[in-house]
Amino acid sequence: MIANALIVTVALLLALGFWLMGELKFLVPYRSILYHQFGGVILAWIVVVFVNVFAAVYVIQRKFFLKDTGRKLSHLDKQVTAGHSPVPPPMEDEEH
Repeated sequence: MIANALIVTVALLLALGFWLMGELKFLVPYRSILYHQFGGVILAWIVVVFVNVFAAVYVIQRKFFLKDTGRKLSHLDKQVTAGHSPVPPPMEDEEH
């Protein structure tokens, strides 16, 4: 799930970056000055945006894609232990 959230976050931030490059063409002559004076601040804001977007995507994935997982797994566990499932029940170790 973390890998999926990371891929979605990178894709969203790349789309945002390409859109900003198109919108901020008038700043191209000042590129070296902006990188020199504000490079650290820009990098810090990119990291903050990345962490926030990653957290939002992760929460959205957990909310919508893992809905009722515990209830479904407990139902499956009850079926397996009762023997009403094509999955064989867990074997008891004779050593323990």
